Amino acid sequence: MEKKMHSLNEKEKKLYQLIKNDPYSSQQELANALGLSRPSIANMISDLIKKGFILGKAYVLNESEQVFCIGGANVDRKFHAKKKLQLGTSNPIHSEQSAGGVARNIAENLGRIGMDATLLTAAGTDTEWSFIEKASSPYMNLDYVASFIDESTGSYTAVLDANGDLTFALADMDVYERITPEFIRQHASVMSQAKCLVADLNIPQNTLEMLCEFAGNHAIPIVLVTVSAPKMDRMPTNLKHVTWLITNKEETEAYLKKALTTRADWENAVNDWLQLGISNVVVTNGNQGAMLGNHAEGIRFTASGKPKRIADVTGAGDAFSSAVIFAWLEGKSLEDIGKAGTANATKTLESTFTVRQNLTEAQLQKDMEELQ
Repeated sequence: MEKKMHSLNEKEKKLYQLIKNDPYSSQQELANALGLSRPSIANMISDLIKKGFILGKAYVLNESEQVFCIGGANVDRKFHAKKKLQLGTSNPIHSEQSAGGVARNIAENLGRIGMDATLLTAAGTDTEWSFIEKASSPYMNLDYVASFIDESTGSYTAVLDANGDLTFALADMDVYERITPEFIRQHASVMSQAKCLVADLNIPQNTLEMLCEFAGNHAIPIVLVTVSAPKMDRMPTNLKHVTWLITNKEETEAYLKKALTTRADWENAVNDWLQLGISNVVVTNGNQGAMLGNHAEGIRFTASGKPKRIADVTGAGDAFSSAVIFAWLEGKSLEDIGKAGTANATKTLESTFTVRQNLTEAQLQKDMEELQ
């Protein structure tokens, strides 16, 4: 065993020793001892099992309530043209790549804030998934990701002109059709203990309907996060079990089939959503702010933040959604929920990263106070 120990890094050696000293430690206790997140510990334990250091004869207890994020996990690529783009020939560019996807981004935000996030998604067995896995594993549990040898991991590729404006984009999202009701049923036992379910509209409608029914039957809150106007046709037909809907103006117009041209239209649209049985709704409108509502508190408007500079708009919407979910789970009022979402989105706009690197619960609270 001593010889085999050389195959472990320092963190794995320390974790192994802690488990050896007390095989019944909870994952959160191990995380606190090593200064890591609980999802990181869960993934390290999985690696120790695969390497043969843990045989499974004792149990590392999982005492946490997890937030399951179900949906997209992409590789996001951006190609920036150095000169005017020309068709039919080679164009000089510089490129960048990052881990993205609505559900994955929300899971990372929540993990950085300190919540126990678990990602449920479908991926290929390719280098793209390896890239996403490496970027994501410190902040979320990846034990329930389904890998398919005959599929490509989701990807989004944007080609930007010399001014930074989008020329065209390519989205390969077919893999998410593999997130079927049967896939969800395979994990029903562990999901029944969840603190909350968060699903984006990258997954099929019948799966979303099954998730809402599952949430209702098990008294688990469920949050639906929309992703684009064309995918609003994936909304479940029965919305009475939906605890939160996080959407925007364009997506709302597409679903309700009416234009929102005035502030009154915007407010009425929130009411329209609530009348469909949803408990809480937020409709964002870019730099115009956000409108939040429920039957108990009515409708509240939250002004948008004023970033010192906009480094990159990617991920700002997911940052808003994540902070809304976190603040709501913490029992905050609609007003404070809106402020939390706005603060996180504003600071993410100032960052070059899809999920800002300095995000913590304490930093989010500080940002909210600064916003006020």
